[in-house]
Amino acid sequence: MTHWPKRYSVWGVTHDLDNSRGNCCHGFFCMATITALQAQKRHADRINVYLDGKFAFGLASAAATAAGLQVGQTLSEADVAELQQQDLVDKARQNALRLLGYRPRSIMEVEQKLRQKGYADAVIMQTIDRLVAVDLLNDAAFAAYWVEQRETFKPRSHFALRQELQTKGISRALIDEALAGVDEVEAARRAARLRAQRWRNLPQEAFSAKLGQFLQRRGFSYDIIQQITRETWRANHQSE
Repeated sequence: MTHWPKRYSVWGVTHDLDNSRGNCCHGFFCMATITALQAQKRHADRINVYLDGKFAFGLASAAATAAGLQVGQTLSEADVAELQQQDLVDKARQNALRLLGYRPRSIMEVEQKLRQKGYADAVIMQTIDRLVAVDLLNDAAFAAYWVEQRETFKPRSHFALRQELQTKGISRALIDEALAGVDEVEAARRAARLRAQRWRNLPQEAFSAKLGQFLQRRGFSYDIIQQITRETWRANHQSE
């Protein structure tokens, strides 16, 4: 005759074996009963789950509702592990949404931020997959947004834009697509126009040196820099 142990441990908590209460442990498969679901005092959108009279884990209220949790329900170790995994994904998703609330992000940016917060790779990948599925993460849209912002506020060369997007994890194909409509000469012209007035009263040589260095930092080529510095000087002094 097999004699089952008088006590067993589930999720690090030791329990008495009492089949009359609905708890059982067969080999390596253990079950525990939900005895309470209580709202957390500090976080109204989360609940504490109690198993066999003892606190087991916290969970988002929405997740508990979606899972159909109720007092008297029995859960296996696998059930609890899945609930806790989904809770981690939900927390990671909330972190990602806060990041996206400031500005659009690339997939790699969100991945890096979540990794810095200590989330495991599996949680990060599930979170990213969910955000991609609802189009909240889209590298093509991000690349277009990035280029548009630069064109509007800080015009720069294809080379500089390509480097920036590469550091964001954007693929070469998506970068090419985003840069297809960027006119480098016009971008250099706009960049020069934004800065030229502060050096307007300098001699031509000093003016050209200052503006040339500025455009060089924006990644423009020597030929474009020469063209734009001459053009800008003439435009600023044509009435003199």
